[in-house]
Amino acid sequence: MHARPPVTDWERDFDHLDPRWIENPYPIWEELRRRCPIAHTERFLGVYFPTRYEDVRAIAYDTEHFSSRRVVVRETLPPRRPAPPITSDPPHHRPAKTVLLPAFTPEAIARHETRTREICRELLARLEGKSRCDAAVDYAQEIPVRVIAHMLGVPEQDGDLFRKWIQEILELGITSDEILERAVNEMVAYFAERMTDRRVSPRDDLISYFVHTRIDGELMSEQHINGTLRLLLIAGIDTTWSAIGSCLWHLAVHPADRQRLVAEPELMPFAVEEFLRAYAPVTMAREVVAETRINGCRFQEGEMVLLSFPAANRDPEMFPEADRVIIDRKENRHATFGLGIHRCVGSNLARMEIRVALQEWLARVPAFRLDPDGVVKWSEGTVRGPRRLPVLLG
Repeated sequence: MHARPPVTDWERDFDHLDPRWIENPYPIWEELRRRCPIAHTERFLGVYFPTRYEDVRAIAYDTEHFSSRRVVVRETLPPRRPAPPITSDPPHHRPAKTVLLPAFTPEAIARHETRTREICRELLARLEGKSRCDAAVDYAQEIPVRVIAHMLGVPEQDGDLFRKWIQEILELGITSDEILERAVNEMVAYFAERMTDRRVSPRDDLISYFVHTRIDGELMSEQHINGTLRLLLIAGIDTTWSAIGSCLWHLAVHPADRQRLVAEPELMPFAVEEFLRAYAPVTMAREVVAETRINGCRFQEGEMVLLSFPAANRDPEMFPEADRVIIDRKENRHATFGLGIHRCVGSNLARMEIRVALQEWLARVPAFRLDPDGVVKWSEGTVRGPRRLPVLLG
């Protein structure tokens, strides 16, 4: 990321690409929540940042004043590249989302658990005999890449290509139109070729499902399918590997939680929900399409909103001891998978992958800690998770 003017006033000039925000945003959000619950910046062509759960919820449910046609905050306006349903507003959103639902029901996702476990065990087998590894690169980042490739019916060995596109679209592309356009065009070409193949030779995969599925009696357009496939590839990989990496980071620096999970594996479902709450990876964006007021703050048409589900999840008005990770927390209505019509259709998949990844890791590596000779590197942009997580094994 190129050098940026430092932030001196988080309330009126915040920058989510500032190194301090990238490294540890939680104290910044806590201070804003107390002093200025809805911050604003002129950077990125004008952006609002609500930090309270109720304000985030109000915006997420208000599709009249806040549009999803732009879901990433950038320094310039990119060409429209629809990725339904995430970039769709009513009334087009419902049919675009409905077509995805059969592939992501709990029953449908359960059919992928065996392959997910196999992937985790294959990755862990590579660590046999090693005293250290990068838990993000060698493990967390590999799992969703392979699982989503398996579901789409594309080669798992294309994972390096997928990782390149994700970094270019969600990180480097925020400040570079050229990088963003190149990555999107490469993805369009990649999926166009496979869509053509599936029309002639359908298989048991998501690409075949989409090219033969109809909405209101009509086959889905090439642009619609391509946009949805790009969404599934990016959303199905980066968010989940970030979540798995954050879970492993927490367990590496909180040995009591790690030891308790090893001793009490029945706590795993509660722990997964708590990790999802405390380390929610995704901040979405909305475009203000009609002026409105929320919590006394005027939202000006044409500007953007960083809709921070991670900040909402740290609101003490909603969650007792919000900044404390309690792995057996029972009441946990977190916003990690979104609120309103755009609640994540892939939540069942993400939960399964995180649970399996942690179960298999702790079964093979019950003791691990951060490598004092290494440096943890967190991602830049609106999906947060460790990109580098050096740990000592055993």
